[in-house]
Amino acid sequence: MTENARIVIDPEICHGAPCVRGLRYPVTMILELLASGMSHGEILADYADLEEEDLRACLHYAARISDVKTLSMITS
Repeated sequence: MTENARIVIDPEICHGAPCVRGLRYPVTMILELLASGMSHGEILADYADLEEEDLRACLHYAARISDVKTLSMITS
């Protein structure tokens, strides 16, 4: 399974938020855990469904998203 295949965007899962392998673990949650200082080992111990490759896929996804050249302001 490639890193890109590990991140799933499906309107039926978590309202279309990017998730890890459709397991209902949003990428943002994984990134927040990493940003809080949790190690990969701690995350994997707390979430048995996750694999090391899933964490790397989240980081890779975040890196690709941050490479966006332009952002549009959305107003309500």
